[in-house]
Parts: sequence; C-alpha cells; structure tokens
Amino acid sequence: MDAPAELHRDLVLVGGGHSHVLALRMLAMRPIDGLRITLVSPASHSPYSGMLPGLVSGHYRFEQSHIDLLRLCQWAGVRFITAQVTAIDTAARRLSLAGRPAISYDVVSLDIGSEPELDSVPGAREYATPVKPVAGLWQRWQALYERIASRGDREPFHIAVVGGGAGSVELVLAMSHRLQAQPGQFELWCAAAEILPGHSARARQSVLSELQRRGIRVHCDARIAAVTGSELVLGDGRRAPYGELFWCTGAAPAPWIAASGLATDEQGFLAVRDTLQAMHDDCLFGAGDIAVQVNHPRPKAGVYAVRQGPLLAYNLRALLLQKPLREHRPQRRFLSLISLGDKRATADRSGLSATGHWVWRWKDRIDRAFMARFVDLPAVMGAAASDSLPRLQRPAQAVCGGCGAKVGADALGAALSQLHLDYPQHCSGGGDDAAALSAPPGVALLQSLDVLRELVPDPWLMGRIAAQHALSDLYACGARPLSALAAVTLPYASPSILQRELQQLLAGALHEFAAADCQLAGGHSMQGGELSIGFVVNGVPMAGDGKLLPKAGAQPGDALVLTKALGTGVLFAAHMQLAADGRDVTAATDAMLQGNAAAAGLALAHGASACTDITGFGLLGHLLEMLAGTCSARLSPSQLPVLDGVLGHIRAGIESTMHAANERSAGPLLQYPAAVDAARRQLLFDPQTSGGLLIAISSGRAPGLCEALRASGYTKARVIGEVVEAVPGEAVSIQLAD
Repeated sequence: MDAPAELHRDLVLVGGGHSHVLALRMLAMRPIDGLRITLVSPASHSPYSGMLPGLVSGHYRFEQSHIDLLRLCQWAGVRFITAQVTAIDTAARRLSLAGRPAISYDVVSLDIGSEPELDSVPGAREYATPVKPVAGLWQRWQALYERIASRGDREPFHIAVVGGGAGSVELVLAMSHRLQAQPGQFELWCAAAEILPGHSARARQSVLSELQRRGIRVHCDARIAAVTGSELVLGDGRRAPYGELFWCTGAAPAPWIAASGLATDEQGFLAVRDTLQAMHDDCLFGAGDIAVQVNHPRPKAGVYAVRQGPLLAYNLRALLLQKPLREHRPQRRFLSLISLGDKRATADRSGLSATGHWVWRWKDRIDRAFMARFVDLPAVMGAAASDSLPRLQRPAQAVCGGCGAKVGADALGAALSQLHLDYPQHCSGGGDDAAALSAPPGVALLQSLDVLRELVPDPWLMGRIAAQHALSDLYACGARPLSALAAVTLPYASPSILQRELQQLLAGALHEFAAADCQLAGGHSMQGGELSIGFVVNGVPMAGDGKLLPKAGAQPGDALVLTKALGTGVLFAAHMQLAADGRDVTAATDAMLQGNAAAAGLALAHGASACTDITGFGLLGHLLEMLAGTCSARLSPSQLPVLDGVLGHIRAGIESTMHAANERSAGPLLQYPAAVDAARRQLLFDPQTSGGLLIAISSGRAPGLCEALRASGYTKARVIGEVVEAVPGEAVSIQLAD
C-alpha cells in the first residue's frame, strides 16, 4: 500500500498583489507533492490597478475589476487566511497577524503593495482619503458619489486630488466623468513643476488638454505643507479650501517591513536581489511595489509586478526543489496607457504618443485578458503533482493503525504547552483523554457532541466555527458551558506542520471557549485522510432556578423567531464549485462565528416556550423536532432572513449534499400555493453550520424579544411564522403563505 500523501513544507504568500496571483496560478497548475501553500490577505478581493479608473468612472463593475482571492484559492487548493500581517520574525520564521495567533512558514513571499506617503504632511493621514488601499478608496468614493448624486438642493461639490503622476490624473478624470452631471469643481495639486513626470511631452499635452476641457484646475509647483479639515496649507503660506480630499502622492512602504529588521532601501522598501530573494535571507522573497531590486530599481508600476509573477513562481519552485534560481531583468521602458475618464486613453512609449477611443479599447482588451486568467479557471487541473519535495524527515511509511495514527507526543506537547501560556485559565496544557466533571448538587449536567469536516481552509477560523457549532447545542437548551474535550483529525504531515496546524485549530477554539468561560480540559488527536474537528461540551443551566429551554415545547399561538440568516449549506456548496463570490463566503463565515449565547439568554428572559438551533437538518427539520408531532406551523417564506447570494445559487440548481435527504424527510409535510417562491421553499431544507436559534414564544412577547435580539447584534432576527393547532386526525403540516 502506498503511503498517504504527507505535507512537509509551508509556503506562505503575504498579499494578493499582481505578482502573487500570477505565481499562485502557475504553482497550482504544476503542484508540488508535500507542499502546502497559504495566501494571507486582509480582504477576499484584490483590485487590478489597470481597471481602477474604469471602476471609478462607472465603466466596470466591482467584480470585473477585482480578483476573487477566495475563489482562486479554492480552485488552487490553497489555504486562504483573511488577516493583516504586522511583523515578521525571520529567525523563528513566523508572521505576526493582527487580532489572531502568529503563523509559521518555511518559505515566505511578500507582495503587499504600497500606500501613498501621508506622514510627511501634518493632517494628511487624518483628513485625506488615500488612493491605497483600494478597498478604502472604493468605499469612500461610493459613499461620496451617492451623497452628491442624491442632493436635492444641487449644492456644488469641491474635490481636491493631491498628486501629479498617472494615478492621480486618472483618478481625477474618472471622478470628473462620473460626476459630470453634477455641479462642482475639481482641483489637482502637484508639487512638481509639471504633471506626469517621466512621460513624453506629447502625452503630457494630451492629458493637460483633457484636464482643461473638463474644467479641472491644475496647480503645479504647489507643495502641500499641511492639511486641515477644510483647507490645504501650501508651502508658501497660501491656503486653499476643499470639500473632499484624495491623496495620491509618492509610494510609501508598510512600516512593519523596516521595523522587523529586514534589509530595506532608504525609503523602507524591502531590498531584494535579482532572484527576488531578500538580501540576507534565501527563504524570503519580495515582489511588486513593496520590493525594490537593488541592482535594477524601477518606478512603482503594476506592469513591473505583472512581469515579476512568472519568475517568482519559477524561483519559489526552484528553491523548494533545491534547483538553481533565475535572475529577473526588468525592462527599462514600458507602454503607459492613461485612462481619460470617458472611454478614451492616451498611449505613451519611448516618446511616441497617441490618444483616442481606440486606445481605450486597446487598453480594455489588455485589462480584460489579464482578468480572464482568474475568472476562466481551467475546469480540471493535473491530478498528480509534477514534482516532489526533497524528503526532510524519515522515509515515507504507510501509517499504521496500531498506534491509532495519533499525533506524535512531541508535536502535541509543544502545541498544548504554547496554548496553555496563551490561555492559562482555559487550557490545562495536558492531552488527557478524560476529565473530571462536577456540577452543583441538584443541578442538571448537560453534555453534547458535534464534529465537523473542514469547511474553511483557515485552521484558526475552523477552530472557532467548530467551537461555536458545538456550544450552540448547550445554548439552545438554555445552558452555559463548563468544559470541553476535543476530537481532532489532522491530515498526514511532518511533525512541524502537525504542531502548527493543531496549535492554530485549538487556538481558534480557545478564542471562543475563553469568551464563554469554558475550559478545554483535554481530548484526542490523530492523523487521517482529511481534517475534522469536534468537541464534547458540558454545561449547566444558565438560569439560577435551573430552568432550561425545551426543544419540544412549542404551543399554538406562539410566534416563531429566527435569530440568524440562512444559507450556509448552499453557499459553501457553491464555493466548492467556484460559483460563489468571496464577499458572500466571508459574510457567511462571519455569521457562523456569531455565537448563540446572548440569544439563548434573551429567550430565557422573555419566557420562550421552546428553542432549538438550526444545523444539519435545516430549518424545516429542526422545526418539526420543536413541534414534536402535536402542533403544526405556518411560515412566511418572504420573512426568512437569507445570506447574500444564496437564492441565486438555489435557482441555479446548487445545493448542499444533505439537502436532498432533508427534503425527502420533511418535504411531504409542506403545504403551499403555487405562488410561493421556489428558491425560498428550497431554503427550508438547506443544512446549516453554526446556524441561529429558532425560538417559539407567545405572540405578545415576540416583538420585545426581536427588539432585544437586534439590539444585541442579531440584526437579522425576525418573526418568520407561528405555531398553529394540528388538524385532528391529520399529520403535522407546515403551511407556507405570505
């Protein structure tokens, strides 16, 4: 029997820049056996800089101009972690992340871009909207556009843009085009003697003519010395008023690069060799705007990052496979295509320039072709890895069953020891399989077990979701947790990777257990074909009088209140098929991380009749448990709270694996007119992970409960139906009507 595939090395890509998305795609097309790749980025979507002006102008939609990193990683079999890196420890090979535990790496690459230089001008960081990160710019621009476009009094706007390069010119022209029907004024403030330094005189004149045609005032030799909430203070003491301010000056690096002790240039950008490796660290690579090739410095431009992508992929592969690396020679000149706002553009290269609609169409074809690489992903990748990592451990051997395929004591002990330091009150630090339980005399002790397969590739998030999913059974009973035992199966890997994975998983779980004052007392870990994580949780009644929330206590006349939106089952099924938008998947993950403790406490406080949590059997299956064969119910499908994107996927025929079984079990009990929306009806069968609570409560108390739930953060909470008398002699039924 062949040995199971084992993971031996961790490659971490920090940032979803142009170089990284190209390198990731190339590495996925030729997998390396034994390599695990992780992409760390603060957002699910990465903007393509070439289409940003068209996005602001209104020529492109968000989806057309952004790369869906979650979808790309799902296709590539790459872990995606939504986080902001704050530091790197190259000695320990560890990345610090904001708001969550650090992650380790064997090889790391940085492609995090740059940001406008703000700190040299007092007030700029406080009052200006920087062009980067693009996510912040886009949100601010959308809000500004909607506010200006909706003004009833037609109050003129006054927008100032600080900069003078191609980015600032494109931005001000794009905004001018979008707001051309609104009264107002644009001004471009440039510290240099002329705009577009480095471009030809003919290209510069074409752009100046367009700025003049649109009535955009251009101020050159105008250095900004300070910014207030309403004025620009110039170096010569003059003051210029503005209404909104956008900042698009020279690029600046993330401060943590230099603060981490990495070799940098004078400005703080990561210094790299021609192999794109850091100056003194072969296992650290840099590409895109954050890096500077010391032998071949170039301006910060997306075209250089795109050209670096293939070589970065080659050299990452070569380093991992212990083969010679290649050197990158960036071109000195490149074709510059400057958008003019109204589907015209100026081309400039080597002193030759042209302007017109045809140039924009040319640029549009180039940009769309680049984006198509990440939209039209191959349906099937090569099943077999083309290369294998050099063996770093003992020779591969079939994992035997005599040891229970347990995680080794060294990896297990190291992970638990660190977790005990991080959570001294809620992690014993031992790996006991059994733990003593105690409850006050006469108080019921409740116990529940839940296990999940890997749903999200981020182990810290997976640990958090699994913990909340397990605790939800206690909360649905009106109980508070006391302790938990873990059951973890990790994919076959080297001891170092097993330790990293276990530590991340349990750190995520402890993040939730500590918030609930629940002790992780021990558990069992083993290796297997795929990751799974679950918990036995124990608890006692929340209420001082020992009262619990019954599952089967619904009474005729009760209103049915649902606390969270539905759709995680179909949404993650769509994600597996590369059909879901990364923003929708992120929102669903956030929903799963919202615990049910507060909702259960409010249900008790408001005198609920019955309660259950919505999990694998879907809303309808769990509602039937609540009715217990003695009552019927009437539901309003239009009132069901639904996660974004879900109904579209249902209408496209996508459903979770357990959907059909749920429909076979509960579907025959449904009664509904033909007018009921079919997608919302199918939503009743969708299995949920860490779903909300379904609460039965007297109709007079339901409005107060809903108001309290929404005030506590359950913004989707609402009444979705009512419990009614069952027809004598007939089976329980669920009526759908709006």
